[in-house]
Amino acid sequence: MHKTAGEGADGVRSVLRALDLLALFDESHRSRTVRELIDESGLAKSTVVRLVATLEQRGLLWSRGDGRLAPGAGLLRWAALAQNTWRLPPEAVECLREVSVRSGGESSRIYVRQGLGRVCVAQHEGTQPLRHVVRIGEEMPLAAGAAGHVLLSGCPEEFVHTVAEAFGREADFEEALARRVRAAREQGWAHSDGEREDGVAGVAVPVAGEAGRVVAALALGGPSNRFAAQRAEAFVPVLVEAAGQLTALRFLEGGEA
Repeated sequence: MHKTAGEGADGVRSVLRALDLLALFDESHRSRTVRELIDESGLAKSTVVRLVATLEQRGLLWSRGDGRLAPGAGLLRWAALAQNTWRLPPEAVECLREVSVRSGGESSRIYVRQGLGRVCVAQHEGTQPLRHVVRIGEEMPLAAGAAGHVLLSGCPEEFVHTVAEAFGREADFEEALARRVRAAREQGWAHSDGEREDGVAGVAVPVAGEAGRVVAALALGGPSNRFAAQRAEAFVPVLVEAAGQLTALRFLEGGEA
């Protein structure tokens, strides 16, 4: 059956709304009531009730006996598939651990680009008492942070412009982002401080794939007082060496960059 453009747009909108509802469940909100979903999403009650019913039918939501909703068992198959897809080989896990140890106990992480954002796909938690917490699978802005600048350094200028437009808050943001990305491309690493969150800083280098394209960013991050520009630059040799090892493993050849 032929669908009109309007029907297609409605279908896409419904999918996006359903995904937005699922995104409201996290470690802090393992279950929700329909009322909470309505309030948090800003959608009409009738829309939320309809989407919840569809998600339940597909096994993506589960209605508990106490009237609350939780992620459904149908997500387990996708979760297992994602874990298998992004599971690091033992050599890469050891590489992250060594970076953390050689940096004095800072947390080491691998980020990949996902649309207009970046996602942490692997990490080794540092041993420093005060450290910044990042969850595996957590999406962050591509336009902010050293890892974002490194990932953008492998992208066309047109894409950097698109990211800047989507994220920009000040009139000169696009120019500032282009300058940071250009610096990351020219020097082969990036440093940021307080861009995404006050008091949090980081340093990152690219992980290359086929034909030298950037497939990921290897980063160290933590409190700003431990990542001042001069000290952050001292971490670069350790990161570059580890990035070379990760590149040789070729385990991210399917990454988007």
